[in-house]
Amino acid sequence: MQLYNKLSAKERAELIEQAGEERLTLSFYQYHNIGNPELFRNHLFIAWDAMNALGRIYIAHEGINAQMSVPATRFNEFKSFLDNIDFLENVRLNIAREQNNKSFLKLKVKVRHKIVADGLNDKSFDVTNKGVHVDAVAFNELIEQEDTVLVDMRNHYESEIGHFKNAVTPDVDTFRDSLDIIEEDLKNHKEDKKLVMYCTGGIRCEKASAYFKHKGFKNVFQLEGGIIEYARQVEDQKLDNKFRGKNFVFDHRRGERISNEVISNCHQCGTPCDEHVNCANEACHLLFIQCEECAKTNHNCCSTECADINALPFEEQKKLRAGKGNSNKIFKKGRSEKLAFKK
Repeated sequence: MQLYNKLSAKERAELIEQAGEERLTLSFYQYHNIGNPELFRNHLFIAWDAMNALGRIYIAHEGINAQMSVPATRFNEFKSFLDNIDFLENVRLNIAREQNNKSFLKLKVKVRHKIVADGLNDKSFDVTNKGVHVDAVAFNELIEQEDTVLVDMRNHYESEIGHFKNAVTPDVDTFRDSLDIIEEDLKNHKEDKKLVMYCTGGIRCEKASAYFKHKGFKNVFQLEGGIIEYARQVEDQKLDNKFRGKNFVFDHRRGERISNEVISNCHQCGTPCDEHVNCANEACHLLFIQCEECAKTNHNCCSTECADINALPFEEQKKLRAGKGNSNKIFKKGRSEKLAFKK
């Protein structure tokens, strides 16, 4: 029985093109005590592989976090499957605003220690004592009040291309890095300010709001469904859009445009731009912002050095990479002295 993806991204992309079917990109999460994550993981993989569903899904004892691509014709089947799992019945599905049939090219269902790497000891506080969830209407009202501090719970490379106006955007590489920084910065306002938080789809705020309440913040709020759901409600209800720029997403699209503003710049030449790319040199793979002109000039690389390496025959590139372990420690997103216009 197949329990793992066996096709390369290139092979999957070719199959998607041949099928010619529309696909839906969506995401969902749910905190729930899962007794046997490995067994549940296998159950999901078998069912979703049969549906030709793709994506990146994390399973842990604490729940599930999923970003997926599903054939549009099989969406009802996918939804029914979720509804037949007790803790996923009627779970909110965040449907992407900008669809791309190749947003995901593999089905990866992984068992992890946590569904979001928050670095927290969940036994040290009540993770169910969360902040007040607010919809787009209430959120717009809250962030205009003078006693509100609006905090972006995402990383620097996410907020750089888009964020809510007047939001505090911590200059951090990971979610776990932001928690202590935010608490320290706001330590004198735990009782006299409203702490309002947001993230991409809501999952980071679920844990952060409980953590900050545990740390003594009296008035904690979180945007229900994150930026994705906010954008949907703004469009459906014709609300005032308070979000500037693009929403970073963790698939091949890398971003969804929420407003027409471009608030960031090409990291190589400084021209207004909000298109994230990965350096074509596989030994670098740096995530950064690059305009079309710089992509041509630098051959889709972050630097002359990487362009020179990428121009070498494939076997020579492999030799240069030999013995050098790749990890998140070297794939610093948007952090490089080679990027002249990185803020």
